[in-house]
Amino acid sequence: MPSSLSEAFQSYSAVIITGGSSGLGRAFIRNALKMHPEARICNLSRTAPESFSGEKSLQHIPCDLARETEVDQVNAWLEGTPHGRVLLINNSGFGAYGPFPEPNLSRHLEMIDVNIRGLVHLTGRLLPRIRERGGVVMTIASTAGFQPMPYTATYAATKAFVLHWTLALNEELRGTSVRALAVCPGPVDTNFFRAGGMGDVVPPWSMTADAVVAAAMRAAARGRAQVTPGWKNRVVGAVVGRLPKPFAARIAAKFVARFRLNKAGA
Repeated sequence: MPSSLSEAFQSYSAVIITGGSSGLGRAFIRNALKMHPEARICNLSRTAPESFSGEKSLQHIPCDLARETEVDQVNAWLEGTPHGRVLLINNSGFGAYGPFPEPNLSRHLEMIDVNIRGLVHLTGRLLPRIRERGGVVMTIASTAGFQPMPYTATYAATKAFVLHWTLALNEELRGTSVRALAVCPGPVDTNFFRAGGMGDVVPPWSMTADAVVAAAMRAAARGRAQVTPGWKNRVVGAVVGRLPKPFAARIAAKFVARFRLNKAGA
């Protein structure tokens, strides 16, 4: 088992990540380049991660995960990489805050396409090749997926899908050279909240993106199926997971309405 974050990254010859142009995805790329400069890295997102321009080991493939033909481009890239284990990080995703269907229905439908459909499509296309080489399918879920979340209902539901789908996939892969890992961070200090329509609000218990990356990579090295970075998030997840769903939804509604919606309008 790798004993350091550097060794965890060095166990892979190719890293494929979605949504690496900002936030948590950019932190994964930054750490991969630092810890394992020899690895081949492919970023799939609409915009290129400008902060890494000039990095020869990083290739950006412009990709809208809601479009099947664009997702398929990564197969050719993977075939051209040195043989070795593959790390697929399904990171792309976004949220929206407010009573459904605000801000508009099309955004909710696009959220489902990116957060769920794009993840399933990309993993399905790459899994046969990953099985040949070995590796890990890492998906970025969320503590929001532990319970029904009014005012962010669609986002939380997509993350519940990501969590359950990944855990089921991991069991299907048991006995093979591939594992699946669901990463369930709480709030992360990125641009996520601003993009979701909450202004500059960042919850005070949020974690840094680098801390989440470290927890995720160590969990992958240990063969874990699920990890929730941060002890506070683990405690909340354990409590919420034992509550009746209607009761959990009512508590979440009061919390989100009082904290997030009020802060976003401040």
